[in-house]
Amino acid sequence: MHKLTVAQGTALSAGAVLGTGIISMPALAAAVAGPASLIAWLALVLLSAPLAWTFAELGARFPDGGGVSSYVRRAFGTWAADAIGWIFYFAVPIGAPVACSFAAGYVADVLGGGQVARIGTFLGIIGIVFLMNWLGLHVSGRMQLVLAGVLALVLLTTVLAALPHADPGNLTPFAPAGLGAIGSAAALLVWAFAGWEAVSSLSPEYADPRRDVPRATMLAVVVVGVLYLSVAVTSVLVLGPQLAASQAPLADLLATGVGGPVRPIIAVVAVLMTLGAVNAYMAGATKLGSALAAEGALPYRIFGTDRKALMFVVGAAVVSEWLLADQHTLMLLVSGGLTLVYVVGTAAAVKLLPGPGAKAVAAFSLACVSVLLVLTGWPALAGLGIAIAAVLHRLWADRRRRLAKSSKFG
Repeated sequence: MHKLTVAQGTALSAGAVLGTGIISMPALAAAVAGPASLIAWLALVLLSAPLAWTFAELGARFPDGGGVSSYVRRAFGTWAADAIGWIFYFAVPIGAPVACSFAAGYVADVLGGGQVARIGTFLGIIGIVFLMNWLGLHVSGRMQLVLAGVLALVLLTTVLAALPHADPGNLTPFAPAGLGAIGSAAALLVWAFAGWEAVSSLSPEYADPRRDVPRATMLAVVVVGVLYLSVAVTSVLVLGPQLAASQAPLADLLATGVGGPVRPIIAVVAVLMTLGAVNAYMAGATKLGSALAAEGALPYRIFGTDRKALMFVVGAAVVSEWLLADQHTLMLLVSGGLTLVYVVGTAAAVKLLPGPGAKAVAAFSLACVSVLLVLTGWPALAGLGIAIAAVLHRLWADRRRRLAKSSKFG
């Protein structure tokens, strides 16, 4: 069987992180903190190194396709693993409408329509994704890599074309909402950096996980960091105050740099990237939901097959879209849940990784993501609530199983 090389692993790891967030996150972060949002971008890039290294070390030492949930089970038991599974599963239907709304901004930028464009883009993407997963027609890993490569090429082209129009005067006022807004922007930007936990699940695919996983992961950190910081800095310097109000910042940058009919091209790229990302998450959630049901972590009658799990995720996504009155809050709900996963995952690393050096890096990562969890504010409580619900369900299911067993043999 073909094994991943370091170059392929780097591309896959970077692709797991480079998602739809970059097409709108510079504008959203600037709306929260102004040019000071660049400090939040830099902080998240710097945090990525120890965080990604921690998950890479877990993958290298304990190669397991189950990824972070398997390490949490190894460190803290079934209840904690159930909680992580629930958070991942229920984050998908909340995050999908937000991701679609990013693409909708680019569609509306070309066609107009506002709310109609948002709903139409969501229904189009979610409908295609539902049909593909219902019929088992998944986008191949190679196609996902192509989409990620296209995004990277678009980002580099946009930056190089727009940089000559940079104006240092756009850095003032630097912190119009105060320095405290930097923390709020950082909590929001977790959305753009989610995916480092995925590198550990790729570990069994390498010929030599102990050697190759850390190398590929750290190269991916460099690639992601350079691309994200380049786009964020260029967006602030070129677009200035208009960045915060932009619904299609990449299109605005490219139009500033090269002119001409570039907006439709960027809109098509944004929709395709979103379609690929939403399909990947929906496909993963479908498998996760049915697997959790098979393990007794979710009610089997509702989630017991791939199609049942898919119907729940898509139905919940439609409800989330209907309730999408505050995109910022929904993003924080997802970011808070994923940050809680990072907290538990790095805590597992502190327990599992051997040697004081590895434990120190894991502990530093744990401290940083714990701060991010606090900065998320009350939306982080939703992830905690889901974790508690997972534990309560496991207690209830175990009790029913014991009662059924005792009645059968009693």
